[in-house]
Amino acid sequence: MGILDNASLMLEKHPLCDNCLGRQFALLGHGVENDDRGKAIKLVLTLTAHVSTLSGDNQGVKSLKSLAINGFFLPAKELLHALGISVPKLVPAECCLCSDKFKDTTDLAARAVQLLVEFEYNNFLVGTELPAKVVEREDEFRAEFEVQHGENMRNEFGRLIGKEIAKQTGKAVEFKRPEMVVLVNPFEKRVSLQPNPLFVSGRYRKTVRDIPQSKWFCSTCHGKGCEKCGWTGKMYKESVQEIVEGPFLKATEGLKASFHASGREDIDARMLGRGRPFVIEITRPKKRFLNLGQLQKEVNAVGKGKVRVSNLRPADKTVVRSLKKGESTQKEYRLLVLFENEITNRELRKVENALKNVMIKQRTPLRVVHRRADITREKYIYEVGVKKLSPKKAQMKIRCQGGLYVKELVTGDEGRTVPSVSAILENKAKPLKLDVLKVAMED
Repeated sequence: MGILDNASLMLEKHPLCDNCLGRQFALLGHGVENDDRGKAIKLVLTLTAHVSTLSGDNQGVKSLKSLAINGFFLPAKELLHALGISVPKLVPAECCLCSDKFKDTTDLAARAVQLLVEFEYNNFLVGTELPAKVVEREDEFRAEFEVQHGENMRNEFGRLIGKEIAKQTGKAVEFKRPEMVVLVNPFEKRVSLQPNPLFVSGRYRKTVRDIPQSKWFCSTCHGKGCEKCGWTGKMYKESVQEIVEGPFLKATEGLKASFHASGREDIDARMLGRGRPFVIEITRPKKRFLNLGQLQKEVNAVGKGKVRVSNLRPADKTVVRSLKKGESTQKEYRLLVLFENEITNRELRKVENALKNVMIKQRTPLRVVHRRADITREKYIYEVGVKKLSPKKAQMKIRCQGGLYVKELVTGDEGRTVPSVSAILENKAKPLKLDVLKVAMED
C-alpha cells in the first residue's frame, strides 16, 4: 500500500493532527518536520479527492469528509462548503494519539528555559515522559497500519522542545553526555530539571596521621549524634573528603558531594609523594564554570598543614571507573617496624630475598573482617628494601600490587597472611608508622 493510500485509511478510522499523521512517515524525506509532512500529505489527499469528486466519484467526497473531520484540515472543510456539501457538526474534539498536546511544545520549552536560568551549563538533552496508555495506544496504531517509516512520539516531543530551548538559550543539544536533562511530561504539563553530576579529578596528599579518607559516621548513633561522638554524628572530626568537598560545594552550590579515590590509606598512615588520584562528584550543581586554580588554593587553605590537592582538572564518570579499576595498580610504602628481639643485617637481607617477586596470600585481616568479606586474596610484591635503624627497629620500603595489607605483611595476622616478616624471621614484628609514597597511576 502506498503512502497516500495508507494515510487516507488512517484518517478514515482515526482523528489525527498534522504531527501525528506526519510522524507515521517521519523517516521518509529529509529536513521536514512532522507537522509540515502531515499538512503536505493532507493537502495532496485533498487535491486527489477533489479530482475524484469532480469526476463524480463518491469516494472523493468521503475522503474530503475524513480530511475535514478526522484530519482537522481547514482547506478540505472549505472545499466541501464550496462544493455545497455539508460537514457534520459532531467532529472529534482532539487527536486520538497526542490529544493535541503538540500545541503546547512552545509553552513547555518556555517553562524549561525559566527553570534553566538558575544553572550554568554548556549543553542539555530533553527527556520525555509519557503515560503508559499513550505509548500503548500509539503501538497499537502502528501495528494496525503496519507503520514501517515512523518515529515514536517520545522522540518527536523531545526534538521539538529541544529545538525551541536551544533557540532561546543558545545552548547545544548533547545526546551522549548532557550536563542538563530537561524532563517533560506533555500530558501533565510538567517540566523539571535533572542536572547531571559535575566531576573534577586531582591528587591529594595527606601529611598528617589520624585523618580518615572519607567521613566516618559514629558506630553508635550512625550519624544522628550522641554522647559518644560529642553529638557530631562522626567518629573523627574531619576527613580528606570533608576538607576537599567543602569549597567545592560552596563554589558549585551543589546538593552533595561524593569522593572517589584509587584505593585508600589507613587512618594512621600518611599519603605522600605526588598524592593519591581522586575524583570529586558534585550532585545537582548550579555552577559548572569553575576556576579550578582558585578552587585548589581554597581547598589547600582549608587543609593547610594536613591535606593538599593538586592537578585539578575536569573529569567525567569514565575517570571514576578508571579509578576503581586502578585500585590494584602498583603502590610504594615506607614502614617503620619494631621487632620483639634484636635483628641483624643478615636477617634483614633474608627478608628482602624472601619477599622479592613473591605472591602473598592474605585472608581478610581480623581488624577489618567485620566490615569486609572474609576471603583470601593474592597480591604480588615486586621489591622490598629493609634498613636497620636500631637493634630492634628497621625501615621497610615495599613496592607491591595495590590492595596488599602492608601491616599484616609485617605481623602475619595470626597466620592469615603468608608469608610474613614475623614468620620469615621467627621474630614477632609490628608496624609503628606507615607512609604511602607512590600510587603508580596516570592522571
